[in-house]
This record gives sequence, structure tokens and C-alpha cells, in this order.
Amino acid sequence: MSLDAARTLAEPDQADLDRLDAWWRAANYLTIGQIYLQANPLLREPLAAAHIKPRLLGHWGTSPGLSFIYAHVSRLIRHTGQEAIYLAGPGHGGPALVAAGYLEGTYSEIYPDVTQDEAGMNRLFRQFSSPGGIPSHVSVTTPGSIHEGGELGYVLVHAFGAVMDNPGLLAIAVVGDGEAETGPLEGSWKGVSFLNPARDGAVLPILHLNDAKISGPTVLGRKDPVLVRSLLEGHGYWVLEVSGDDLPGMHTRFAAALASAYQRISDKRNGRSDEPWPMIILRSPKGWTGPHEVDGVPVEGTWRSHQVPLSGVRDNPGHLAMLESWLKSYRPEELFDDAGAPIGLIREQAPEGDLRMSASPHANGGLVTEELALPDFRDYQIEVKAPGTERAESTRKLGELMRDIYRSSPDRFRLFCPDETNSNRLGAVFEVSDRAFMETVRPEDVKLGPEGRVMEVLSEHNCHGWLEGYTLTGRHGLFATYEAFAMVSASQTVQHGKWLQEAKRLPWRAPVPSLNILLTSTAWRNDHNGFSHQGPGLIQVVLNQRGDVARIYLPPDANCLLSVADHCFRSKSYVNLIVQDKQPQLQYLTMDEAIEHCARGASVWGWAGTDDGTTDPDIVLACAGDIVTMETVAAAQILRDRLPAFRTRVVNVVDLMTLIRPKDHPHGMSGTLFTELFTDTVDVVFAFHGYPGAIHQLVHGRPDADRFRVRGFVEQGTTTTPFDMTVRNRASRYHLVIDAINNARRLPRGAADLKAWCESQLARHEEYVIEHLEDMPEVRDWVLPS
Repeated sequence: MSLDAARTLAEPDQADLDRLDAWWRAANYLTIGQIYLQANPLLREPLAAAHIKPRLLGHWGTSPGLSFIYAHVSRLIRHTGQEAIYLAGPGHGGPALVAAGYLEGTYSEIYPDVTQDEAGMNRLFRQFSSPGGIPSHVSVTTPGSIHEGGELGYVLVHAFGAVMDNPGLLAIAVVGDGEAETGPLEGSWKGVSFLNPARDGAVLPILHLNDAKISGPTVLGRKDPVLVRSLLEGHGYWVLEVSGDDLPGMHTRFAAALASAYQRISDKRNGRSDEPWPMIILRSPKGWTGPHEVDGVPVEGTWRSHQVPLSGVRDNPGHLAMLESWLKSYRPEELFDDAGAPIGLIREQAPEGDLRMSASPHANGGLVTEELALPDFRDYQIEVKAPGTERAESTRKLGELMRDIYRSSPDRFRLFCPDETNSNRLGAVFEVSDRAFMETVRPEDVKLGPEGRVMEVLSEHNCHGWLEGYTLTGRHGLFATYEAFAMVSASQTVQHGKWLQEAKRLPWRAPVPSLNILLTSTAWRNDHNGFSHQGPGLIQVVLNQRGDVARIYLPPDANCLLSVADHCFRSKSYVNLIVQDKQPQLQYLTMDEAIEHCARGASVWGWAGTDDGTTDPDIVLACAGDIVTMETVAAAQILRDRLPAFRTRVVNVVDLMTLIRPKDHPHGMSGTLFTELFTDTVDVVFAFHGYPGAIHQLVHGRPDADRFRVRGFVEQGTTTTPFDMTVRNRASRYHLVIDAINNARRLPRGAADLKAWCESQLARHEEYVIEHLEDMPEVRDWVLPS
């Protein structure tokens, strides 16, 4: 940025100040109108109780600060042409961001019935936080938003993810001081340690300290400003501070701070500075410009302004008069013309076209998505000469596939993993990329440096949130983590799914790359870490999301994993959950068989059972998940060898959602196919990777669903051997054989003896692992006879 441009930006002239002031007053007026009014939007007649909504919902306190910042960033964009998006951490400042989109004209472009006139303004007001309308927070319905903020703590991680591999973009991330108290936000300041200014965009955090949350003060709001500054400098920021409530002084001071911050960002982008990234602390009153006192109690500058400062407006004439006076303090007759449209001075404040933050294509990432140049996943296949006879680390093949995606799509694909890339057998990516790191790199470090694009940070919140911001702005990736610790960020998965669900209902929202999650180091093979690392709960979380978004895959081997991964990387607007362990596991299907199996979602493995298809089997042994699949195949082999007259059918499920009825999920298999796999009458012993209740939930409404007997993880775990984990959870091969005998409607001679033998094997196992500290050889080394 030139010296003259910097001076112009830092020193607004009177015309700029007039535009800023008019726009801000208009935004505040529209914000209050959304909270209170259902009629008389321009106060063309005296305000009456009938003009007030029957339910007053919304949040005023943070809104004027959000609008103040928005106005100044818009001015910066007009002077510089900078592409920017705006992320409001205080999510319940929704009316402020809706007002911004309306004043910029974007809202009326997207929602033509919300016109820029009196009738349109009234519709804008009536729809806010009302039945059939829009939420009170910065939701997916808000133009320019990629960050809802309804669940606090994620504004910075979304902002950092948005600018990775997006060198022209500036993400303005407003952090509320209530939000600053959350664990995820406290852990997300470190994002600057991973941004490369030569390749990535920039994040400008603005910590908005107004000293109050919903019912009291905030920690940083009350802490000594010197300590707050030291804290943020310790995180690696160059801190600029603006404080006060005087006007136009606040406009001139904030403009100067914003200009300084932008100058530092420009210098870093152009390689002229190694100094820290900037951030701004803005201290302004809670509920700024609102009622100073209500019923003798202070409101402005206190927590009482957080939501609805005047709550008794319909019934209290004094409050009604105060609301009218408050609204008129913004002089709406100066801001809107006779038709009710914003005056020219306000329209001039907005940047042009796509530079309007509410119209940025980066905030509607499907518009700027470039597809991945995916290599042929078949090229990474494992040769399977006979099913169940050889072991391999399946996720290692996925690592090789992602290595070559990094090569073919170097500017739009990243892996996000909490310091576990090698542990999860995905380390092939390091053949083409280091770990991203902008701090000191020492000679002993391995695959670490500023040019890296593998994202490792020991925080599930950061990894998950970075990927969300990355995909919502049009890029592709995968979040890989240990299964148990996916629950750390499970609420983020839920919130992202909700975003995608609602986006599908909005024709103007373009589909975005899916959120792909790989869970490995799973419950069944975290035997060395113990009970704390054993928990498949994210399956249940994703299962409860809507069918138009949720997808869950449990590939049993490497070739199925490759097929599933290729599908997920190509998909749009889903939450794709893939669960597969990293340890060596038996391989079952050739690549062609795997492709067909994954396309169907579930198949009969004829080679595993003794069912010839001419009549119903005596029992169906079903499985979903790699370890329980091995136990099921082993159980079927025991039955084949010891009860040859007993007819077993083995069904493997790779796409969990196929079990649901088609009317409840688009992947649900037809009733005819369900009958082909599971029959309508034969009992099913189902070995499942997760909690047993999930399968009962999935098969609800299928023929005689009570015949499904499910074995899965039942919160039995400790530091033990791999096989003992299946024994403790009663999902071992011996338990499955016993279940088959107990639930079959026809038993051949020898069934009682086989059941007794299984019980003796379980007793022998218990003694063996205590004495030898490992599993019995016939279990540990078991493969299918070739």
C-alpha cells in the first residue's frame, strides 16, 4: 500500500465520516427494528403497542459494535479493492449482519421479496426470529456468512481455515469477549503460527471487549488492559487498541488502527516484514447508543443490554415511549428516502459488486470451488489372492492416495490431523509436503517448515474448524483423528452438519466440498492406551443428523477404504464419517469386488458362509466395522468347521445408512434388497463397531426388527490385548458362535458341544492373557484357510 493510500485510509475526510456515520446509524436502526417491530417500520406514525412484535427476541448488546466494525472494513475495501469476508464470533449479533446485507443491497438480490422500500423493510423486521422467518444469529440464511456463531468459540478457526491457500482473501474475525472465555477460542489464537503470508490470505482478529456477557462481566473485559495486551502479544500478535464511545473520535481512531493493521498485512504479504500479524482490541460500551438507563437501572454499558433492553414495550407506555425515542435518535428520516430505500450516502458506503462482504463468493464457497484432480484410486489397490489370508495397514494406502492428491491439487487440498499423521499411517503425504509451521525450525526437526501444507496441531477443535473454514470457502480436505478424541470436537461436527442441512434449502447457496472425517486408532485396537482412548461415540452423533447430510462408512479393508475415500472426496455438502483402524488387518476383497460392494453398501459374502442361496439360512451373521468383521468371518469359519450342516449367511455392511428404510435416508436399501440380505424371518446376529443401540435404531421399521441381536462396544475396556477387547464387550468370535446357536430356529447335532467348547475357549483366553500378556496364538495369528 502506498504512503498516500495509507494516509487516506488512516485519516477519513468529512465525506468519509458522513458516510460512516449514516451507514452505522442506519444499521443500528434496522437492528432495533428487527428485534421490536412488526409494523410502522419507518415511524411514519406514532409508535403504538400494535406495532410491536408479540415476542421480543434477539440480541442488541453486541450489535452496534459489529456494525461499527463492518462499516469501517467496508470503507477499507472501497479504498483498497481488498477481498474480505466478515465472521461474527458473537453469533447472536445476527440482526446487525442482516442489516449490513440489506444496506448493501445483497439481501434484496437474494431474497427479492425483501425489497429496499417500506414494505420490504417491514418484511425484514417481521421475519427476524419469527415463525417462518430467520434465526436471531448469523445463520446460513445470512448473506456473506460462513460462520454461524450460535455455539461460541470457533470464529478464529473458521477464519484461519478460510484463508489457507487463499492468498487474496482477508478474513475479519470479530471475537466477542464472552466467546473469548471458551476453551476452543482460547486455543485458536495460535493460528498465526501456521499462516504463510506468501501463500495464504490474512486473518485480522478484532477482540471486541464490551465487558459483559448475558448476565455479568467478562474476564478479559475486567482484566488489567496491560495484562490483556501481554497475553495477546504472547500469542504472537502486534496489538492495536481503540477505546471509547465518543463520536466522531471513535471513527477516526478506529480508522487509523485499521489502516495500520492493513499496512502490516500488506507488508507481510509482499515480503517486506517479518513482524507479527496485527490484531485490534476494540473497547466500546455494551449496547452502545442504546438506552442508558431503564427504570432507574443502568443498561448501556452493562450486561442488561445483552438481549432486549426494553422488554415491556407492549404493556408499559413508558417503555414504548423510550423505544420510540431510541429509534428516532438515529434520525431515520435522514437515512431512508420517501419510498423507504437507503439514501445515496449510505449506498455509497458499500463496495461494489462482489467486493461487498455480504456478496463475497468466498462466503458462498461452492461458487469458487475447483474440483480435485483425483488420481485413479485403483492404482493403489492391494492384491487379494484369497480373502482373509493376508494382513495390511489399510490407512497406509489412503495416505498414498492423499500424497498424490497433494501433488495433483497443490492449492486446494489439505490434511488436518492432531499430531498423529504418521501414527495413523498417513505419513506418505510427507513425501510431498512438510508440516506447516511458521515458528522456529531446528535442524533436528523432521518434515517441518513454512512451505508445509500438512496441518498438524494438537487440538481437535483447531483441525476440525480449519477444515470447516477451508471447505466452506471452496477447498477440499480430510480431518483424521483418534476415534475417542473425535468427541472433543463432536459439537463442531453437529453444527457443521446443521449448516449444510439448512444450506440445502437455500437455492442461492452453492454446494461445497464435503466435511470428510477419518476415525482411526479405534476403540477395538486402542488396547494399549486403555479405557480413556476407547469410545466410538461420533458414529452415534452423525447417525442422528438428517439423512440428506449424514454419511457413515465402515470399510473392512484397504480396497474398500480407497473406494469410499474416492467417493467422499468427490462428494458435496455431506458430513462423511469414515471409521477404520490403522493396525494391520485382514484383507478380503479385490478392487473390483470392493467397488461393487461399496456401491451396494452391503453384500452377502458367500465365501465366508455356508449359505447357498437356495433356501433361508439358519442364521445371518452380519457385521459393520473392520475388527468385528474379522470376528464375524472367524465365527462363520468355526461354524463351518464344527457344524457343517448349520447354514450361515455372512452379510457385511460398509455404508451404515443402507440399513435405514429408503423413505428415511437416500442411501436406504429397498425392502426387496433388505430381504435378500437378511430375510424376513431369520434371526440376525449383528457384530457392530459402535454402540449396539445404533443398529436397532437403523433397522427400526424393517421386517421383525426384534430378531436382530447386536453385539458392539458396551463401555467395557482397559489396557489389555486386542482380542480381549472383543471378549470384554462380548463381541468375540466365540460369543458370536454362542449367539448363533442360541438364536437359530434349527440346531443340528453337535450344537451343544460347540457352545461348551466356545465357553471353554473364553475361559482359556482369560487365563492365557494374564499369564502370557498376549493373545492365544490361534487368535493372534488367525487367517482364513486358503
